[in-house]
Amino acid sequence: MAIRKPKGTQDFLPEQIGNWHFIEQYMRDICKTYGFNEIRTPVFEDTKLFLRGIGETTDVVQKEMYTFSTGDHTDQTFTLRPENTASAVRAYLENKVYGKEGLTKWFYIGPMFRHDKPQAGRYRQFHQFGAEVLGSQSPVVDSEVICMILQLLRSFGLQDLNVEVNSVGCPNCRPAYREKLIAFFEPKKEQLCPDCQERLYKNPLRILDCKNETCKDLSVGAPEIHEHLCTECHDHFEEVKTLLDAANVQYNLNPRLVRGLDYYTKTAFEVQYTPLGAQSAVAGGGRYDGLVEQLEGPSTPAIGFAMGMERLLLALEKQNLLPEPAVDPSVFVVALGDVAKVEAFKIVQSVREHYIPCEMDGQGKSMKAQLKYANKINAKYVIILGDDELANGEAIVRFMETSEQETVPLSTISEHITSLVKG
Repeated sequence: MAIRKPKGTQDFLPEQIGNWHFIEQYMRDICKTYGFNEIRTPVFEDTKLFLRGIGETTDVVQKEMYTFSTGDHTDQTFTLRPENTASAVRAYLENKVYGKEGLTKWFYIGPMFRHDKPQAGRYRQFHQFGAEVLGSQSPVVDSEVICMILQLLRSFGLQDLNVEVNSVGCPNCRPAYREKLIAFFEPKKEQLCPDCQERLYKNPLRILDCKNETCKDLSVGAPEIHEHLCTECHDHFEEVKTLLDAANVQYNLNPRLVRGLDYYTKTAFEVQYTPLGAQSAVAGGGRYDGLVEQLEGPSTPAIGFAMGMERLLLALEKQNLLPEPAVDPSVFVVALGDVAKVEAFKIVQSVREHYIPCEMDGQGKSMKAQLKYANKINAKYVIILGDDELANGEAIVRFMETSEQETVPLSTISEHITSLVKG
């Protein structure tokens, strides 16, 4: 049997890459607008980073990480990154960025890895666009990040967007809420799914996020965290909502929104594109004020988000919002005979020096076949070289749209074709 790509992965062929470049350019433009700079971190990290950063009770750590040993007889293991916030914080600390600038605004685009069940828009190797703001606890930053996501998605033409927001509290107010949840779910423990039975005493907030229908029904009437927020968390969340109102952002308060990672504090949010159905979330994130300190750095408030790029492309495809492939003006050189082939190669390389797409035949095709190929690749101009043209020190330039031709001296052919293409 032929070797195939691993389950849950994809090949991106040339006809698809244009769509990736399209969305990536918009992402880079929005980040420039909001003052974010790009970072790139390793695709694998020390496993301890994710155990401490994401949380050992999360589904990501317990079920979905790709962890391996280097085989060098040490206990150290590495993990393909399942998300990039922990890696960004590690880079922030290791490179002592906190000592160089007051506010750090980073973005990233790259592959992540989770051993999850593949489904529409969800893969085991998937790609995320995300951003992190480190060094501010202001609600302005929370609101700004949400506005940035919405502006990006709307710039693609997506309209049916739903913003869900919540506050998940902080280490001061969450313990009392945690006890309330345990007391609520304890009598129902045997009816909970096995995962939630295990979560009950370790991280009962995660029960609210369970996708099991029985657990959803059992959580109806559960205490809501906004009723148990401390004054600081309450006031912070109220200001976030005030700022979103000021920016005309429509949102829903969702007390069940807790996100899937342990490091979240205060603001949690999710942006959904409702036409995608059950897998409608295209972006989500929240504040993680304790993560930098948890990874042995100075106390540093922070907030971030991640956007699934495959999910975004799926949404754009469903709504016919992806652009038609753009065809750059290009040149093809037809060479007839060995001597002409050498001259054609010189012309091709000379034209390419001006960063103009230019090709010639490399398979020994006839003139008819070469012209047919030039038409197939949408060449706008064709340069024709044969024995007669070489003898006269000239070349024929054919305008493919009109089939008109002109004769140009070989000594100026490169300059002439460059002026035609670049106007």
